[in-house]
Amino acid sequence: MGTLPDDDSPRSPAPSAEPFAAERQVAVDAAREAGALLRSRFQDDYGVRAKGDAGDVVTDLDLMAERLVVRRIRERYPDDRILAEEAGATGAADAATRRTWLVDPLDGSNNVVIGLPAYVVGVALCVDDRPVVGVVHDPVTERTWTASRGGGAYGPRGRLTGPRAPLAPSGPLLAWTQGHAVGRRDPVALGLKDALEGRCRRLLQLWAPLLAWAMLARGDIDGFVGYRAEAIDLPAGALLAAEAGLEIRALDGGVFRGGVSGPDTDRSFVAGRPEDMPYLLGLLTRRADNGRPPVLTW
Repeated sequence: MGTLPDDDSPRSPAPSAEPFAAERQVAVDAAREAGALLRSRFQDDYGVRAKGDAGDVVTDLDLMAERLVVRRIRERYPDDRILAEEAGATGAADAATRRTWLVDPLDGSNNVVIGLPAYVVGVALCVDDRPVVGVVHDPVTERTWTASRGGGAYGPRGRLTGPRAPLAPSGPLLAWTQGHAVGRRDPVALGLKDALEGRCRRLLQLWAPLLAWAMLARGDIDGFVGYRAEAIDLPAGALLAAEAGLEIRALDGGVFRGGVSGPDTDRSFVAGRPEDMPYLLGLLTRRADNGRPPVLTW
């Protein structure tokens, strides 16, 4: 099995001291192998099918990449539970099983279908519903970002530290995501986006949440807001951001407790620098110019 390049490896602690170093390496290798497959087939003809009634899709590329990643994990950790985007849960399901792998083999399927090269592969390992390893791989640029709990977040240029510059006077650059179950006319989603678009420099809707998490951890954007986010890609992205020194709060400013289990209503969040959090949370309760009550109250 290959090893991470030097510029992807943790400086502190040393790789040998990292509790989940072997698992992280398996996730990186599997994500990169799946990424190579996706990149090689991106411009090919492949099957596309509707997924649900809200316009989402699943492609043959999703399925091929997922089988590859699941197989690589199963080879090394046959007793672990695996929760994959398309296949669902496989492996041990008894109460004693504490370890669950999360596999999003193609985050950004809708982008791929329309020829937009904005997609990533995501793999996470959770122990007792808490992420301990997170990997995001971009097949287009062949860059990989990794995090382990308590061990920091790293990419091709070393340790990730999130945004460094203060927020611009013209407003923050934010990303937005919402779960598949959120309807087009959901009043909370519409209210949130209206509040954000009115005061942000730009609100990105990438259709690939893991890509947005990586951008935040790198410091390319100022924050990330999610409403009833999907469970499959949240752990890897949230761990990447947290280990980059960023803060994740619930929409009301309270402690964010979202995880793999539980309802999607627990997976609404605001993420950004700790010093920017009061401002970012304030965006969600924007007052109209006529002094009417806040657009949203929690």
